[in-house]
Amino acid sequence: MTTLIESEEHKALRAAVSSFARSHTTGDNRAFWQDAAKLGYIGVNLPEAYGGGGGGITELCLVLEEMGAAGNPLLMMIVSPAICGTVIARFGTEAQKREWLPALADGSRLMAFGITEPDAGSNSHRITTTARRDGTDWLLTGRKVFVSGVDIADATLIVGRTEDARTGKLKPCLFIVPRDTPGFERRQIDMELDAAEKQFELTLDDVRLPAEALVGDEDAGLLQLFAGLNPERIMTAAFAIGMGRHALSRAVEYARDRTVWKTPIGAHQAIAHPLAQAHIDLELARLMMQKAAHLYDAGDDIGAGEAANMAKYAAGEACVKAVDQAVHTLGGNGLTREFGLARLVTAARVARIAPVSREMILNYVSHQTLGLPKSY
Repeated sequence: MTTLIESEEHKALRAAVSSFARSHTTGDNRAFWQDAAKLGYIGVNLPEAYGGGGGGITELCLVLEEMGAAGNPLLMMIVSPAICGTVIARFGTEAQKREWLPALADGSRLMAFGITEPDAGSNSHRITTTARRDGTDWLLTGRKVFVSGVDIADATLIVGRTEDARTGKLKPCLFIVPRDTPGFERRQIDMELDAAEKQFELTLDDVRLPAEALVGDEDAGLLQLFAGLNPERIMTAAFAIGMGRHALSRAVEYARDRTVWKTPIGAHQAIAHPLAQAHIDLELARLMMQKAAHLYDAGDDIGAGEAANMAKYAAGEACVKAVDQAVHTLGGNGLTREFGLARLVTAARVARIAPVSREMILNYVSHQTLGLPKSY
């Protein structure tokens, strides 16, 4: 890559994270998280004034990509520093910033993010979790599903809706809900997904929160929400690209070494060309991811929204193809626990589904970019 695309500083960060992630083989995600935080990797995007690295989503997605390429991705990086840390840094009160940002940066605390609902998906206009005032407090009621890492998070940033006093319409708002708050219940969802981070359904039954639990301006609405959702898409792209690179590297290594009739199987174009195509697709997805991160860090929320959706789409497709081709390259060995590729077949598809489906991204691009009429 040229310095036009990636600076020498970013190349050095990429190399350092790669070396660190490849040397960490214990399988203990919590220890890996804390070790990464001590080196400044977890909070690299958070403001220096609050213990972070002073970088942006550009640096954070680079860190996650290299962790994934080393086979040690950290899913909660998408949630805790990227979504929650970004929203609090941009819109939180001074007290919220002091309480949460240093702890998120040094790895001592984590925060989960709850937006998806059983009947609304991630459609912020159909969210039914509502917050109503009770004196100076808020009462939050509703349900959330597919919330990652609630059991290891100290709090969850919940997307609810409040009534606009002027129009009577409901608008999205964000609340910090500590894990042990009365009325805040969780149930683990039984997933056929091999991941360290578990998925949960949340029930909020008149959860009483103080006024200071509200993040930012009650009237900011969608602006605050998308301040977290664009980094989520960019980081999901990084997660997918890292996973695809990891699978591809295992396949390339196998294709060089596996010999049939005195010839490495990688010498055959039927093996080599699909792997080359997978590499090209991953590199193209990375370029769009870098564009999206650059636009977001430059403050172009609208441009970043388009690019983040495209990056997430491209990376999800590239990841699935890379993993599939890696498994095919290894044949039967690709389904063994020894090579660790079979578990990625399911994991890779998450990037096509979450945090927004590829079909909804195509809707976004057709409406927002191409100006075509809506189908819904």
